[in-house]
Amino acid sequence: MSALDLQPNEPHSPGLAARLNWLRAGVLGANDGIVSEAGIVVGVAAATTTLSAIATAGIAGLVAGAMSMAVGEYVSVSSQRDSEKALLALERHELATMPDEEFKELVGLHVQTGLSPELARRVAEEQTAHDALAAHARLELGISPDELTNPWHAAVASMTSFTLGGLLPVLVICLTAPAWRIVLTFAVVLLALAGTGSVSARLGRAPRLRAILRNLLGGSLAMAITYGVGALVGHIF
Repeated sequence: MSALDLQPNEPHSPGLAARLNWLRAGVLGANDGIVSEAGIVVGVAAATTTLSAIATAGIAGLVAGAMSMAVGEYVSVSSQRDSEKALLALERHELATMPDEEFKELVGLHVQTGLSPELARRVAEEQTAHDALAAHARLELGISPDELTNPWHAAVASMTSFTLGGLLPVLVICLTAPAWRIVLTFAVVLLALAGTGSVSARLGRAPRLRAILRNLLGGSLAMAITYGVGALVGHIF
């Protein structure tokens, strides 16, 4: 039996880390949508029982939040992609103009990972012959030339996950009788946050209970504060 047979739950297919990062980002986006929208609708519901006001605030917040997430993620990832492309261009130029120095640098990087100088040289020779840029990019820059971040994918993923998460508290509070709106919204939101906390912990292989409790505490605090602010503002005006 090989070592791989003993570890069936540790896949190492190309792009796995990137896919897991996007999945984690999706879970966090949904979590953000749940907390943000729950705070808005609970705060407004504390000030008024008028359904149109609650629904208007919830939907407006949902649209604004989703667009903000999309634009923010697009700008952030575009900057990251530009930086990655600039680093790759510089590395490509150095490989073309100073190949010997770059080869020595690659050998040194392998030695730093624990390889003997002889083995590091053989590995560097094979990598240089196969794809020098990819070898330098991965080992020196931590970048895969074939897997650069895509700002459009990031924007759509963030907008979608935020919208799906934020719809939950909006629908619950709008479809519930006035006497039960706040209580039921609190309960459903906390259940949803327990779910996203559990999923994020599993993806990150972190302690599940700690992640869930952290999520529940943060969500409860956000809703309690916005409820208090809404009640205060509603009382004043």
